[in-house]
Amino acid sequence: MIQEFENELGNRLLKYAAIDSQSNEDSATTPSTEDQYSMLKLLEKELKDIKAQDIQITDYGVVLATIPGNKKGPTIGFLAHVDTAPQFNAKNVKPRLIKGYNGGDITFPDNASLILSPKDFPHLGEKQGHDIITASGKTLLGADDKAGIAIIMTAARHLMENPNIPRSKIRLAFNPDEEIARGVHKKLPQDLEVDFAFTFDGGKVGELNTETFSADLAEVTIRGVSIHPGEAKGEMVNAINLASRIINNLPQTIMTPEVTDGHNGFIHATNMAGGSSEMKLKFILRDFELQGLKDKGRLLSNICNTVQESEPRSRISCEIRPQYRNMRYWLDKNPKPIILAEHAIRNLGIELIRKPIRGGTDGSSLTEMGVPTPNLFTGMQNVHGPLEWISTKDMNIAANLLLKIASLAVET
Repeated sequence: MIQEFENELGNRLLKYAAIDSQSNEDSATTPSTEDQYSMLKLLEKELKDIKAQDIQITDYGVVLATIPGNKKGPTIGFLAHVDTAPQFNAKNVKPRLIKGYNGGDITFPDNASLILSPKDFPHLGEKQGHDIITASGKTLLGADDKAGIAIIMTAARHLMENPNIPRSKIRLAFNPDEEIARGVHKKLPQDLEVDFAFTFDGGKVGELNTETFSADLAEVTIRGVSIHPGEAKGEMVNAINLASRIINNLPQTIMTPEVTDGHNGFIHATNMAGGSSEMKLKFILRDFELQGLKDKGRLLSNICNTVQESEPRSRISCEIRPQYRNMRYWLDKNPKPIILAEHAIRNLGIELIRKPIRGGTDGSSLTEMGVPTPNLFTGMQNVHGPLEWISTKDMNIAANLLLKIASLAVET
């Protein structure tokens, strides 16, 4: 039987989304921003209010807690991240609830030119009659991943208030900095103490993600030769011009995010900063296969070397660092959480959607570190931008999926 949690889920997301908690990849601290502590401390309090056990905020900024079990079975973890994406404005988010969506265009009070239309996003048109949550037009919403937090907290509250519901021990984790690929501290697998886990950080109802990109980060530094432009002939080397040559030599018609989909990876220029004497370029490299990822790194390095050779007076470096790897490599060897999730989804009468994530989750790193962690849906759509939205009915299905996983784990 499907439990009814829509009001609670909507209220939780409205509360959580209004709290600033954007991460910052340029920060060296953990968490990367002080704002994230506002969410962490609120969750610590809410976990105490529902009388969860073993509650702590670790020294690396993760809230951990236990929902005690009453049956023998695997210890299962459920995770969601508190940070919101740094790619778009996430300050002073003003979430709003649209009751009984009428199926038409959605306008925004703080941006009259912005329209969320089912003509552009047909999935929205399927939600007529649902309660929809969006932001106000100037910010993202932050359903990624505060919807996941709301889902886990709602299910946890229900389990704590109903101690006779069969389940094994459950561990909860709410972590910072997922959006900058720093969400999984090296201590987390040991501190979490689970047999396997699930992140609630996915999209459409029914989605089960067992495959992610493998990801690297590249930083290119270009040092030119600076001299007064009035006396620059034959002397100046303009770093901006060299940066543009590197960008223009990338295969932009076949290997950028805007022209790739499915299992095709990309090289994505995310940031350019500097001036004529020095420029810094940042790229993210993505591919589902390790060889493809390696090839993209080699391609970028070769382009940098070619530009360097064309102007020997410049100094160009290309540093590539690993971020995360495709969880598929490890889940193929330990599919137990996948089998359990598939069973739970079908048990709820939901169509199973096996879809690779063109991105990563904390489960990518956890799985690589020995904790198999596939990703489950929340219902969130159009994340990382002002058109982000979610249906509370879809969130309700996700909360029921958590409960179903918990109950089936002690039956199998």
